[in-house]
Amino acid sequence: MITVKMIERLWKSKSYSTLAKLLLAGRPEASLRLEAEIAASPKACAALALVRLDELSQPHVPLYLRLLKWLLQGQEADGGWGDPLTTAICVRALLAGRGEGLAIDRGIFYLANLQKPEGIWPRVPFRRLPADAYVSAFILLQLGHSPRFRAAVRFIDALNWFDANEASLDGEMRRLWDHASARCQLQRADSPQTLMWS
Repeated sequence: MITVKMIERLWKSKSYSTLAKLLLAGRPEASLRLEAEIAASPKACAALALVRLDELSQPHVPLYLRLLKWLLQGQEADGGWGDPLTTAICVRALLAGRGEGLAIDRGIFYLANLQKPEGIWPRVPFRRLPADAYVSAFILLQLGHSPRFRAAVRFIDALNWFDANEASLDGEMRRLWDHASARCQLQRADSPQTLMWS
C-alpha cells in the first residue's frame, strides 16, 4: 500500500512512472494503458495522488495543498488539463472532499464541449476526431457519480452508446466499462432524461 511519504518522495523526484504504478495498484481502472497515460502526464499523476490522499483521509497534509495548488495552476485556458482523460481525473480530484469552484465548472464544461454527437468523447481534445470508448468509459467511471457532470453532459446518450456497442468492446475496455457501468447504474434513477439503458 502506498503511503503519504512514498507519494511525496516520488512526486518530488518526478518518478511519475513509479508513482502512477503504485497509485493505480488495486484500483478497478488499473491497466497498462492507463498506467502509461498517467505516467506521461504529471497533471494526471498529481490528480491521482490527490484522489488517493483523499481516500486515505489525508487532505490535511502539506503535500495535499501543494498538489492542489499545482493542479489548479495547470488548468489551461480552455478549462481542461490537456486531454479528456487527464481532465476527467483532475476534475475528480477537485471534487474530492466536496470540492467546489470555478476550476471544476470549467473542467466539466470542457468535457461537455468535447462530447461527440453519439454521446462519447475523443481521445484527444479535438471534437472532429474519432470517439474513444476507453477514454469515454474512464470519464464515466471518474465522474458518473457527480450530479454536476451528469447535468452538464449528455449522460444518457453516453450510457446508451455503451449499451448499443458493448459487444464490440475489447477485453480491457469491457472491464473498464463494467466498473463505470456499475457506478453509473447507481445514478440512473436520479437522471431526469428518459432512459433506453437497461
